[in-house]
Order: sequence, then C-alpha cells, then structure tokens
Amino acid sequence: MLAAMILTGISDEAGNTIEAQIEALTALGWKHIEMRGVQVSGHDKANFHDIPDAAFDLALEKLTDAGIRVYCFGSTIMNWAKRIHEPPFEVTLAEVRRCIPRMRKAGAGLVRIMSFKPGEDDNEIPAEVFRRMREVTRMFLDAGIQPVHENCMNYGGMSSRHARQLLGEVPGLKWVFDTANPIFNANRSRPKPWPKQDPWEFWTQVRDATAHIHVKDAIWNPSKNDADYRWPGEGDGRVLDILRDAFSRGYDSGISIEPHMVVVFHDAHSKSNDAAIQKNFIEYGNRLKSLVEAAKAAP
Repeated sequence: MLAAMILTGISDEAGNTIEAQIEALTALGWKHIEMRGVQVSGHDKANFHDIPDAAFDLALEKLTDAGIRVYCFGSTIMNWAKRIHEPPFEVTLAEVRRCIPRMRKAGAGLVRIMSFKPGEDDNEIPAEVFRRMREVTRMFLDAGIQPVHENCMNYGGMSSRHARQLLGEVPGLKWVFDTANPIFNANRSRPKPWPKQDPWEFWTQVRDATAHIHVKDAIWNPSKNDADYRWPGEGDGRVLDILRDAFSRGYDSGISIEPHMVVVFHDAHSKSNDAAIQKNFIEYGNRLKSLVEAAKAAP
C-alpha cells in the first residue's frame, strides 16, 4: 500500500544554499525535495520560480547530479502575503506562466498555491477569490500539473468549512494538509472571539481531497501569542494520529517536513546558518521516519 509514498522536505528548511539542501537530503537518504527558497552561487536567495534562469538551471543540474528529483514546487502564488486586490491579478497570472515551464523542466507534479490573505474581519471567501482560484487551477491542470492548496493564513485556511467551500467551488483543486497550522489559526467559522482550530477536525474534513501531507508540530504559547514549534509527534498537531488515519485509508503520496524549529519562512527576524538548519532538518527527518513506521504498524 505504501510503496509509492515519498518522504521529502521543504528546501529552505534544510539549508539556504542548494548545496546545503542536497547535503541534508542525502544524509537522510531521501531522493525527493520540495523546492521553495534557494540560494545559488552568484545569485540572491529567492523562490525557485523567481530565481534567474541561470540560477534555476544550475540548481536543477546540481539536484540531478545528486540523484534528487523535485517532487513539489512551494510557490508564492496567492500566498499569505498577498491580498485579493494587491497586487493586480495579472501579476499572479505572470507567476503561473513563469512557474509552469520550470515545473515541467524539473519534472515536478505538484505545486503549492494559496488563496490570498483575508482581511482582519473577513469571515467569508469573496467570489473574486473563487474566480481567481478557478483560473489558476485550470492553468496548472491544463499543463498536467496538480495544484494543492495549503491550510494556512489565507481564505481557504480560515476554517475547515471555508476549506470545503473552496474545494467545492474550484474543480480539480486538491489539498496539502499542514498538521500544525490549525494550532495558531483562528477558526473563523465560529463567532468572535475566534477560537483556535482543531488539527484533527480540520484533517477529517479535507482528508479525502488531500494529495500531500505537510508535517510540522507545535503548541500554542499564550504568553507570547504565538506557537512554539516541537519535534514531530511532540506537539498538539496530532501528527501520529493523522498519519495512522491516512495510511489506514490507503494514502501513498508525499509527506513533507517543515520543522520551523530553527528558522521560520515567514518570519523576517528568523535567521540561522546552514549548519544549524541542516542538523535540525536531519534530526526532524529521522524522527518522521520513526513516526511513519509507528503509524504503519498501527492495527
């Protein structure tokens, strides 16, 4: 049942440079990577679909030489930093047009997308979000690429109800489920003051549409009004329960790690060097392997 399952990780949480990322994957014995941010010699660090062509080609060459394939693109398309009218939709469409040929060249079958940052008081997904999501999803599907939406700080991540609404409105869209994001995201399907989401409840509502699982774990720290990130299985993300449930239902697709314990992608103040990032990533990956084996062994 699990022969096709792929263990992978988000590139910039394995290191900043392409060399560091390859070293971390090699240490784990993993043959697939989920590319997001990367630094290539002579070029600034940027998303894999935004770096210059020469940098992209060099990174892909190094990955190929190391026997590592790109499983998924962690794009910035319609992500939590972008509102529905900022910037204009043509900017999004240009990102998609740039992303597609690179995904084809890399042989990646999945691309992460989101659904824009909601306003502070928005409690529904506006029709314009649906329209844009449908167009972007269609563009990727027409190119033979499967878009997967992450439950994050975006319209589709406001609650499991919003997620199911988005899936219903956007034909062909699949889900990438992040086990830790519900811990710090408000459940906007409930009255204010919005409670935090429940990872297990959210999972049960999107598991049938999930094509990719994103493992990170955390506990909520009220004193700092933020999450404290933990090793997989040691937080409140119900990681082991979710993996057990997924495998019992025949899940055989990718599982990607994003530790967040040393560096946090969306935190401008979160900085670290490659050695520290690598060490944490490798330990996290080894712990995931143990969790996967435990989940597979469950009756």
